Amino acid sequence: MDHKATSKLGLCPQKIARARQLATSIARPVEEFIDRHTTVAVERATLRLAGADGANENGVPVPNLIVEQVRERLESGATLPYVNALLKLGLEVEELNERIAQGFNIASLPLGDRRDLEAKAQELVERFAQRVGSARQKRQELQERYAGKNHSPLLYLIVATGNIYEDLEQAQAAASQGADVIAVIRTTAQSLLDYVPYGATTEGFGGTYATQENFRLMRSALDQAIDREGRYIYLTNYASGLCMPEIAAMGAMERLDMMLNDSIYGILFRDINMYRTFVDQRFSRMINAYAGIIINTGEDNYLTTSDAVEKAYTVLASQFLNERFAYNAGLPASLMGLGHAFEMDPSITNGFLLELAQAQMAREIFPDHPLKYMPPTKWMTGNIFKGHIQDAMFNFVSQATNQGIHLLGMMTEAIHTPFMMDRGLALENAKYVMNNIKDFATEIEFKKDGLIMRRAHQVLDEALAFLEELEQKGLMNALEEGLFADIKRPRAGGKGLDGLQEKGPDYYNPFATYLAQQLKLENA
Repeated sequence: MDHKATSKLGLCPQKIARARQLATSIARPVEEFIDRHTTVAVERATLRLAGADGANENGVPVPNLIVEQVRERLESGATLPYVNALLKLGLEVEELNERIAQGFNIASLPLGDRRDLEAKAQELVERFAQRVGSARQKRQELQERYAGKNHSPLLYLIVATGNIYEDLEQAQAAASQGADVIAVIRTTAQSLLDYVPYGATTEGFGGTYATQENFRLMRSALDQAIDREGRYIYLTNYASGLCMPEIAAMGAMERLDMMLNDSIYGILFRDINMYRTFVDQRFSRMINAYAGIIINTGEDNYLTTSDAVEKAYTVLASQFLNERFAYNAGLPASLMGLGHAFEMDPSITNGFLLELAQAQMAREIFPDHPLKYMPPTKWMTGNIFKGHIQDAMFNFVSQATNQGIHLLGMMTEAIHTPFMMDRGLALENAKYVMNNIKDFATEIEFKKDGLIMRRAHQVLDEALAFLEELEQKGLMNALEEGLFADIKRPRAGGKGLDGLQEKGPDYYNPFATYLAQQLKLENA
C-alpha cells in the first residue's frame, strides 16, 4: 500500500521533528517503568506462545490456571515452571495442558536444572517461530498473488452477530460485495474480562467473543473468499483490554492481519489501570510486529467525548505518542494504522474543509503509515438519508487525502446493528464516490494561507504546545488530570492493577528475549 502524498499544506518539517522528539521524551520514563514490570496477561500470553491452551470443566483457561498456581513467584516469570513440568512429567505440551485442566498443580514440582529448563524453553520458542513464520509467509504469498486487486484505501467492514457461525456467512457475503477488511468486533465488555474464553462461541451481545477458535474459523472462511473473489481479504480483531497480549498471541498464531491496539485507549475508555495497560501494550505490540500484523490505534474515540474542532490537537498528539510506543516495540511505520475520524458537527460552516485539512495533515505528517480513517458516528441522528450523505462526504475526504484503511460508515448508525443490505449500500456509496474522484488528490492544490492550510498549521501548533506540556507534566500525570478526552484516570485506580508484577533479578521470558532480538530492540 503506497500512501505517500506530495506536501500541499506547507507544514514546517522542524515542528514535526520537534513533536517526534517530544513524543520520545514523554515515552521514555514510561518505557523505563515497562522494562521493570510484567503482568499476569504478559505471562499468560507467553504461556500461550509456548503452547498452553484449553480450559477446565468450569471454563477457566489453562494459562489462567498456571499463572494462579505460580502467582507467588511470578516475579521470575511463568515459563520455567511450565517447562519444568514438561520435563519432570515427560509429557508433550498437549498432554500437560490436559493434566493442568484436570487439576494438576505445576507449582508442586521442584525446579530442575536451569540449563535443561532453558534448553527446553528454546525448543518451544523455535516451535512458535516456525508457526508464526509460516503464517507470515502464507500471507505474503497470497498478497503477492493478488497484488493490486484491493481497493485503495482498503474498505473495512464490521461483522459481529454474536454467533461466530453466522459471522462466517456475513463475512463472506461482505467480501463478495467488495469489502477488503473484515473486522469481528468483540462482544460488549470482553475487554474487561481478565481471561480469554475457550472455543467457538455462539452467544454475544453487540459483538462476538474473541477466542482462538473463532479466529481460526474466520481466517479459514476468509481464505475461501480470497480464492473466490481473487483478492486478499484482511482479518481484524481487537488486541486491547485486560488480555491485550494474549489476544495478540492468538492473532499471530491464526494469521490475523490487523488488530486494534492502542497505548492509551484502554486507560481512557475502559478504565483499565495505566500501569497495566502500558506494560501489556509493549508485549502485545512486539508480538504484532513479529507476526506482521498492522495495528489500528483509537484516536478517533477522543472525538466522541471531546469537540472535534477544539480538541483536534489531542488526536495528533496521541498519534505521535502511539507512533513512538509502536517504534519502541519494534513496529515499522508500515504496520501503524494510526487512527483519526470524520467527527465534526455537520452544522458547522465549512466543517467539510476542516475535515479535509486534518485528514491531509495526518497523511503528510505520517506518509508511510496506513492511516485508519473512521466515519461519522457522533453526529448521526437516525435520519438515514442525511447519514448517507454524511458518509459520502467522509468517503470523498478519505479518497482525496489518500487514507490507508477506510472504515465504512453506515446510514443506520445509531439505529441498529447493520444488516447485510446496510453494508451493501455503504460499499456502493464508497465505491461510487472513490471511483469518481480516484485521481482527485493529484489534481488539487490548496490555496496558500487559505482556510484549509491555516487549519492544518493551527492543529500542528496546538499539538506541539500540548506535547510540550505533556513533557513537563509527565504522561501519567496528564492522564490523571484528564488532558486526554476530558477523562481523568488515577494511576492507582482502574481495573487490573492487581495483575501488575515487578520483575525479580532472575526473571525469565525467552519469548520476550527472542522477539526483542528479532525486532532488534534494546530493552524488553
